[in-house]
Amino acid sequence: MRYQGWRIGRDVVELKQFGRQLDGLDYKPRSGAYGILFRDGRIVCARVGYGPFTYDLPGGGIDPGETPEMAVEREFVEETGLRVRVTGKVTQILHYWIDNDGKPYNNHSHFFTVELLEDAPHLKVEPDHERVWLTPEQTLVNLKNEGYAWAVVLWLRATMRDA
Repeated sequence: MRYQGWRIGRDVVELKQFGRQLDGLDYKPRSGAYGILFRDGRIVCARVGYGPFTYDLPGGGIDPGETPEMAVEREFVEETGLRVRVTGKVTQILHYWIDNDGKPYNNHSHFFTVELLEDAPHLKVEPDHERVWLTPEQTLVNLKNEGYAWAVVLWLRATMRDA
């Protein structure tokens, strides 16, 4: 696994790099935030499309003026109809990916634990995202991004240690 430096404020931190960088593509930096909501033995995921590896952790890009925490709370409700509050940090990674519009990015991904505040399906605005609850094992097997599965492993290890 490679590590790359990423500037956070005045500091450069080493983050684990996931995904494959394809030759000839210019990967632009992007920042995103994702949440892990665990309830009744299951993790909520967003299913986009059908087939294997179409599952993702709720979350997405950080808008100008947002903190990562604000972004994950906004993205969570937009994708799942669940209002949540960030309760802790899990990890940060870098992940190469190509957006649906064909643009390549190296996503600086922030992962958080969140707690459920309210089921608010009327606030869900992304009709192509379906809320699904998976066991931790199903989540690890089905997440489309290996770096996101790695974040779930870190969360699971910490959760099991604390139990």
